[in-house]
Amino acid sequence: MVLRSYAKINLTLKVNSKRQDKLHEIQSFFCLISLKDKIVLKKVKQQRDKIIFKGPFANFVNKSNNSVINLFKILRRHKLISGYYSVTVFKNIPVFAGLGGGTGNAASILKYFLKKNISGALLKEVETKIGTDFKLFFHKQGFLKNLGSIINFQKKQKLFFLLIQPRVKCSTKEIYLKVKNYSKKKILKKNKINTKLKLLNYLSKDNNDLQSIVEKKYPIFSELLENIKNEKGCYFSRITGSGSVCYGLFKERNDAKKALNNLKVKYPKFWTSLAKTV
Repeated sequence: MVLRSYAKINLTLKVNSKRQDKLHEIQSFFCLISLKDKIVLKKVKQQRDKIIFKGPFANFVNKSNNSVINLFKILRRHKLISGYYSVTVFKNIPVFAGLGGGTGNAASILKYFLKKNISGALLKEVETKIGTDFKLFFHKQGFLKNLGSIINFQKKQKLFFLLIQPRVKCSTKEIYLKVKNYSKKKILKKNKINTKLKLLNYLSKDNNDLQSIVEKKYPIFSELLENIKNEKGCYFSRITGSGSVCYGLFKERNDAKKALNNLKVKYPKFWTSLAKTV
């Protein structure tokens, strides 16, 4: 079985408070994009799982403690799978990037095994062990109202992205520890985003609360985001999650492609890619 494991983009990110469990309550407009890892999964006769990572970002994955290993432990503890599996993950999504690659890998495998029969208790345990963004990967586009609730978008908009990652690894834990100010919670009014133009205008006026922290720690982000924003056809530039991938959102693919070529010249050693909503 071959599974597709898509990356996610935080189109906005608001940090609302710090909870008693030390997690941060956040809100976020998000979408899944066409950049993806490939997972090859098959049952084996051996009495142990064989989990292998290949591809351009395989060396950045912790081979003894990662989302795939942790998911299999949870599934076995709940007796939700029998037998053992060979799992090969081709890592095309950058690691430590804010794109949710590892969490998405686990979500893709869980959906394969359980289809839609995922209990609330199991989901909560998986989120605790693997990532609070786990449930995002069950929606192509939506609004994270809080850590426990997502508003799914029935009408999906086609958007294009230029992605670029400087040679920086952002620690999510470290970035969140530096949050001192909190944003007021938003109430989503669907009539404000019910067309592509309205959505783009709405998103353009918002931001990612973590971005200023990342820019202060790594000045290269300010320069990079400014250069992306100045490209023709770019609605706005932003980091996704706590970084380290920066992106520009474009309405037209050709504009995104031209911007990619321009930025490759300026930053030849940075990872770059084009993507679109799925």
